[in-house]
Amino acid sequence: MEVNVFNQNNKKAGTTDLSDRIFNVKWNPDLVQQALTVQLANQHLPWAYTKGRGEVRGGGRKPWKQKGTGRARHGSTRSPIWKGGGVTFGPSKERIFAKKISKKMKRLAIFSLLSKKAKDNELKVIDRFDSSVKKAKEWDKIIKNLAGLESSVILIPATDNKDIHRLISNLKKIEAISPYSLNVYDLLKHKNIILEKAAAEEIEKHYK
Repeated sequence: MEVNVFNQNNKKAGTTDLSDRIFNVKWNPDLVQQALTVQLANQHLPWAYTKGRGEVRGGGRKPWKQKGTGRARHGSTRSPIWKGGGVTFGPSKERIFAKKISKKMKRLAIFSLLSKKAKDNELKVIDRFDSSVKKAKEWDKIIKNLAGLESSVILIPATDNKDIHRLISNLKKIEAISPYSLNVYDLLKHKNIILEKAAAEEIEKHYK
């Protein structure tokens, strides 16, 4: 699959071949949805938690003797019927939200999404991110020139171009991700992808 390569000034700098196995795959929305659901579920931590009678403090001794006081018998102030006692059937931190998806399906969902972006002209290949540009304002102008003023953008730089992650970290609607950390959530979160040419080669090697 031949695509145009641009420089940071958004001018055509040549062409390159992207792997059909990764960037020219049939769109599969159901698989992408499944992969997204699994990813979000695996990030989900228990947000509500209550202590049972075995976890609350106190209650070591019997509040009063069993008989002769005229009051109901009790064995511990940890009982759920006491104020400050444990909670019965409350939400537990032991609940597991994790789901599973096969490695093959996860990869195919990523390929399907990359291919959809390429087909819809939402993926642009750039020859090289010039990390000698040090100011965030300048990077903001460069990226908006490449992808559009209102677009949210994800950059995929080559692994040897690590400075780009730091340089754009404070820019709104712009993120960077390693070619070895591609995932459905981040690719769906942003409308446009700007892919460094060397990063495309790394993706092809990584997903052999």
